[in-house]
Amino acid sequence: MAAYEEQEYNRPFSFRIWAKMVPFFKPYKKYFLITMGLNVFLAAVDILVPLFQSYAIDHFITLSTLEGIRPFTAVYVLMIAAQTVSVYFSVHAATTIEMNLGRDLKRAQFEHLQTLSFSYYNTTPVGYIHARVMSDTLKIATMVAWGLVDMFWAFLYVVTVFGVMFFLNAGLALIIMLVVPGIALLTVYFQNKILRWNRKIRRINSQITSAYNEGITGVRTSKSMVIEEDNDREFYKKTTEMHQASGRAAKLNAVYIPMILFFGSVVSAIVLAKGGGLVREDLMQLGTLSVFISYAVVIFEPIQQLARLLSELISCQANIERVTDLLEQKPNVVDREDVIRRYGDAFTAKRENWERIRGDVVFEDVSFMYPDGKEYVLEHFNLHVPAGMNVAIVGETGAGKSTLVNLLGRFFEPTKGRILIDGVDYRERSQLWLHSQMGYVLQNPHLFSGTVRENIRYGRLDATDEEVEAAARQVSADIVAAKLPQGYESNVGESGGRLSVGEKQLISFARAILADPAIFVLDEATSSIDTRTERLIQNAVEHLLKGHTSFVIAHRLSTIRKADLILVVKDGKIIEQGTHRELLEKKGCYQELYERQFEEEAAMRVFAGEMGGQG
Repeated sequence: MAAYEEQEYNRPFSFRIWAKMVPFFKPYKKYFLITMGLNVFLAAVDILVPLFQSYAIDHFITLSTLEGIRPFTAVYVLMIAAQTVSVYFSVHAATTIEMNLGRDLKRAQFEHLQTLSFSYYNTTPVGYIHARVMSDTLKIATMVAWGLVDMFWAFLYVVTVFGVMFFLNAGLALIIMLVVPGIALLTVYFQNKILRWNRKIRRINSQITSAYNEGITGVRTSKSMVIEEDNDREFYKKTTEMHQASGRAAKLNAVYIPMILFFGSVVSAIVLAKGGGLVREDLMQLGTLSVFISYAVVIFEPIQQLARLLSELISCQANIERVTDLLEQKPNVVDREDVIRRYGDAFTAKRENWERIRGDVVFEDVSFMYPDGKEYVLEHFNLHVPAGMNVAIVGETGAGKSTLVNLLGRFFEPTKGRILIDGVDYRERSQLWLHSQMGYVLQNPHLFSGTVRENIRYGRLDATDEEVEAAARQVSADIVAAKLPQGYESNVGESGGRLSVGEKQLISFARAILADPAIFVLDEATSSIDTRTERLIQNAVEHLLKGHTSFVIAHRLSTIRKADLILVVKDGKIIEQGTHRELLEKKGCYQELYERQFEEEAAMRVFAGEMGGQG
């Protein structure tokens, strides 16, 4: 499992980056105002509690009287009751912000992921996408809902408390104030170091997520290649790095927190000593000293909290950058605005304006270079495929056979030239219009979690059960359903994990048949099906492709002898084209491929016969 080099996110704090989140914050401004307003009240209560304590000491304890205790108690109880209610509504508002903001960010990312081109998924591991959609989103929602509110409370509390202390006794307030810069510098020093390690932890965590995802999805490959030990060793290495980085961050916290507590205790002792002397000399009331002691004990916690939250705020910027980078990814293939207005987009299709495709395809002087490539893989290519023609594409592995069908499906667009569908440049119509009228059976078909019936019905969601089963019968996918315990209602498992590759291909073929597309694309559609299963579907394929334009990327040349046109691809270029007979007569690359494969298949039959004889 190769490590994916993730972009570093360590820019200084920027309001411009945070401003990108404003559209997601706006719908919940009411809840922001509620929680901020309530936190003003909560900060006021936290400040008033020591003052109530001071009043009680000076008026009841010092004077040894209970006169006025009832109204004092009533006001105090009401204040605490109001605080309790305020905490409830504040937590409710903050939770609402967190849950809704997290949901909106996840939805926005998932929607945007549906619009991105194949090239993005070719270069970005699933684990990193998952980390952005889940982990980064959670961090942002938590920071905004709770961190910003706590920062607001801490700032308000600290400023107000120092104001009250200066009002009561400037000398003692100044003693506490002198320690604050030292606490602030200490906090900044440690928090910066902790922040750097936390960033490293998040980066390693993304790599672990990616490795974990690959380990699970690729478990069959791992077991068949007996590389479990290698996978385990690499995963152990990553988790060890994570453990070490987390340990460094924990050690820094283990040093930092006791130091803060030590300074807080020293300041409390100084205030107690100085204040005690003032009380003894009748220069200060005992209640006022109790206020200072209370404030001195707790004042450093919100200062520490403020510094920690500020570091987390800066750290959270990296999460925002990761999320917004995903949201700002531009697909390589985009419909024009006028096309979207007429045909709609992936989420709001205007099907009433969609023309039915006949299937006439023209490649007109097409040259193509991959977005990250430096040379053309297709140059000045011309081809006319009349409606209903069966085109086969053959060549060595890695020759570039998929380039033509990727261009045809508009997963990529020509760098130069045009592709016409029924005489119209396909960029004049929407991608969804084209994709809805093309049927795909891929080399590694993907099935969704659900039943056999549901997976076939994805070809046409309004199809009846009878139509689903009829499509399955045409390609012998009914045999797959018959072998399963609950037939068509059997669950195929995640990504079709309960079925063989051949069985998945049969179901995906039935799905394509049900859609009744104008154009078929079969990408090595029978390469993983055994000989018996292949024979079952060959007649169905020949029958169903009649009247449909089809492009077949062929692995077994014996399956495409009847193709109307065969294209031979080498090094991304078409070097020969013609019918099966015409290409054999040319005695070129196609004949070489055909004879080599014929010899290999003959050798395999002999080997199979010998093994059968031994059995």
